[in-house]
Amino acid sequence: MHKDISSTLALSRQALELIGKTQLNAEETRWLNEQTISGFREHINPGFLEYRKSVTAGGQFAAIEWRASGPNTLIDTNGKEYLDCLGGFGIFNVGHRNPTVVQAVEQQLAKQPLHSQELLDPLRALLAKMLASLAPGDLKYCFFGNSGTESVEAAIKLAKAYQTPHGKTAFVATNGGFHGKSLGALSATSKAVFRKPFAPLVPGFRHVPFGDLEAMRDTLYASLNTGDGVAAVILEPIQGEGGVILPPADYLPGVRKLCDEVGALLIIDEVQTGMGRTGKMFACEHSGVEPDILCLAKALGGGVMPISATLASEKVFSVLFDNPFLHTTTFGGNPLACAAGIATVNVLLEQQLPEQAARVGQYLLSGLQDLAEDYPDLIQAVRGQGLLQAIEFQHNQLGYSFAKGMFEAGILVAGTLINAKTVRIEPPLTFTEPLIDRLLTTASSVLKGIQEKQRSGTSQTVAA
Repeated sequence: MHKDISSTLALSRQALELIGKTQLNAEETRWLNEQTISGFREHINPGFLEYRKSVTAGGQFAAIEWRASGPNTLIDTNGKEYLDCLGGFGIFNVGHRNPTVVQAVEQQLAKQPLHSQELLDPLRALLAKMLASLAPGDLKYCFFGNSGTESVEAAIKLAKAYQTPHGKTAFVATNGGFHGKSLGALSATSKAVFRKPFAPLVPGFRHVPFGDLEAMRDTLYASLNTGDGVAAVILEPIQGEGGVILPPADYLPGVRKLCDEVGALLIIDEVQTGMGRTGKMFACEHSGVEPDILCLAKALGGGVMPISATLASEKVFSVLFDNPFLHTTTFGGNPLACAAGIATVNVLLEQQLPEQAARVGQYLLSGLQDLAEDYPDLIQAVRGQGLLQAIEFQHNQLGYSFAKGMFEAGILVAGTLINAKTVRIEPPLTFTEPLIDRLLTTASSVLKGIQEKQRSGTSQTVAA
């Protein structure tokens, strides 16, 4: 492919012009839709066009996201509004374009968007102090990155640096767990389809059933007895991509106790469950468990900036004191991201959004349980905590049909990466009971339509 400077320059001018607009005319809409679809097909990944509920059979049309229209809604280029019950997989805890977060980022942008790398950056220090004050236990020091995967990578490296001198190099993760897709994080992630193309992964990772204390105990003590010490156990307090799987109430405390017995660190991955999502600032607080390392991301940036954080106790983090350049990042903890993080914490606390998530989440769960009773032939289970909830269908196609039906009705929901038949419902924490009513009413209508199609198909089959 040869360089085409003139067309690239022209394209950049058109793109900048559109970026400056909030409304598009018919011609601009047509052009942008065509450019987006062709751009994905030719220059990003054509596979993505096969995994969008809005893409037509011929791949000629898909809904193109344009702008937020409120804290809980967004609009596509054709002007259709969607109620966001997906929340960007847990990004928009404080809502879309939260004014406090946007203002903080805009004000920092006007001063200094990125740091020089040499002078000390004040917002990083302030956000680290705030997170340390909110975090459970003796978590004190914070490393900032840009994504959930980066937060997990930092946690794995911290655990390695701390435990390798003690002869402990193994890690125990859980079946159904999802921790990211870089080589280290992928080694902890359990789904074979993500792992096999990149084998061999980082050695020393073992997986046990989630929620099974006996399996965890057997694996930890088997490692101890063979001299293959476990550096850390890594798990989610609620498996998000695994299908919104809640463990038994005694599971996290039991794992904490086992880690203490064998001298393993406990890494809790709260990339999706953190920042108020489950009804408390951190999901591990529900069971009173204090990790040695805590991973955060997604909602920490307030739906405006990407940012992650890896918090650790002084005992563990001190392995980086002598040489703070053992693990670094150019953009992690940049001023714009930290401004967003500070504003996000402020909004969560000022508006008591974790408490709202607990209250509205209970209302949602009750409604989903009613749907499960009404459609037992379609729904296998409903479950969740706070505003991280899910409907598990009898099989994968039912889950997809439900998500597609909701999309067509203007409500965004989606499946999970590990468990395809489970559809998650993960709206912003700014959701209210009336919005839940709209969600449930629409869900009931979609389920009724699916049920009628199934019965009609069955009747035709029998008649034939």
